[in-house]
Amino acid sequence: MKYISTRGGMEPVPYSAILLEGLATDGGLAVPETTPVVTPEELESWRGLSYPELATEVLARFAPDIPREDLARMCRDAYSAENFAAPEIVPLTPLGDELTVVGLSEGPTLAFKDMAMQFLGQSLEYVLARSDRALNIVGATSGDTGSAAEYALRGKDGIAVFMLSPQGRMSDFQRAQMYSLTDENIHNIAIDGVFDDCQNLMKALSEDLEFKRAHDLGAVNSVNLGRVSAQSVYYFWAWLRQTDALPAAERAGYEVSFTVPSGNFGNILSGYTAKTMGVPIRRLVLAANENNVLDDFFRSGVYAPRSAAETHATSSPSMDISKASNLERFVYEVLGRDPERLAAAWRELAETGRIDLAAEQPRFEAEFGFQSGTSTHADRVETIRDVSARYGVLLDPHTADGIKVAREHREPGVPMLVLETAKPAKFPEIVLEATGERIGVPERLAGLLERPQRVTEMADDEAALRAYISEHATTR
Repeated sequence: MKYISTRGGMEPVPYSAILLEGLATDGGLAVPETTPVVTPEELESWRGLSYPELATEVLARFAPDIPREDLARMCRDAYSAENFAAPEIVPLTPLGDELTVVGLSEGPTLAFKDMAMQFLGQSLEYVLARSDRALNIVGATSGDTGSAAEYALRGKDGIAVFMLSPQGRMSDFQRAQMYSLTDENIHNIAIDGVFDDCQNLMKALSEDLEFKRAHDLGAVNSVNLGRVSAQSVYYFWAWLRQTDALPAAERAGYEVSFTVPSGNFGNILSGYTAKTMGVPIRRLVLAANENNVLDDFFRSGVYAPRSAAETHATSSPSMDISKASNLERFVYEVLGRDPERLAAAWRELAETGRIDLAAEQPRFEAEFGFQSGTSTHADRVETIRDVSARYGVLLDPHTADGIKVAREHREPGVPMLVLETAKPAKFPEIVLEATGERIGVPERLAGLLERPQRVTEMADDEAALRAYISEHATTR
């Protein structure tokens, strides 16, 4: 199993290499030469595995260059009782009407990003120790990626983290989780702009190969294929748990659909990866908030990212993204995995601010299984209120966006699984608005909001960021 670039300019490399690179060396995104396939018999044989054991089986398909015993140890350490509150790691909560919430927020930062980031923390330290290299992670966050990465990588040998976040665009809880960390290898940088500005800075540095090599830069955003591969595991897990109660004769090929709250397109891309590997997934439904560039794209075939000024600050802030960095991987598949056609599409985007794939749009659902929808502040408030009243379950605003859109795309006889994004405790204001209930933080995070915070504020200035990284980068 080797990995190539969507833009065709990178020699095939093993999994351990793409973990360290983030972006491909030609500025594209790493993708497998061929997607690994799991047979129905193999999938059924995994039914009795624990989550760490299942993760080992799935990730072994992506990482044959890592010895199985080492991979199993990393998965045990990543998905441990110390890191995750739920014994099963990923619990499923039925809501009725064939809707089920897939609980992905049991980790240390109460967000789904922990599911991939805890594995990435283990695997990066492993690969670095065997290559005698240092790694300086430059990341961008709209809320949850930052804290998940920092909690997974704090204190790791040979790793420093430079996490860019938009000033004033995250919840108080999200800021406290990140900015209260005092580890010497963690550097929080609040950029005067929106998430897309942070992401543009990150990409500018990653695409400068000379600077990237000189400072050993890497990435943990969802552009890193290690994140996508680790996230694909919980689609396998959710399908296995959803079908546990079925008679054995009915399990093979039993289809379910997933609705995924989406901003940067990495989480739902992981679902597409699981689908192509062999998980019987009928539909992948993308749920957007008011920054619904991706919903527009899947409905029309025209991708037109918005400017920073046109990007709304919403009550589901982790989805306040107008330029989805992972969409390139999907467009690559739509265009027949042809780097030249992809390059032409990206030139069109640079020249006109849009990519017109309207001629391909009917295939998005028919061939790839994608649908989409949009949720607003009023929708998520009503959804939080309704689900709390009916089922006694509190939702965070992003998962509420997912539930609202999922309800619009249910099909009779096809279970709809909605991926949870975060714990509602991270967003107490909207929970109070929706239910009148004041919720506190979990006991293990008591006092978080009162801790001193450490952050460097910076203009949207690439030169200033380069200087800061040059001064603070770690070395071997």
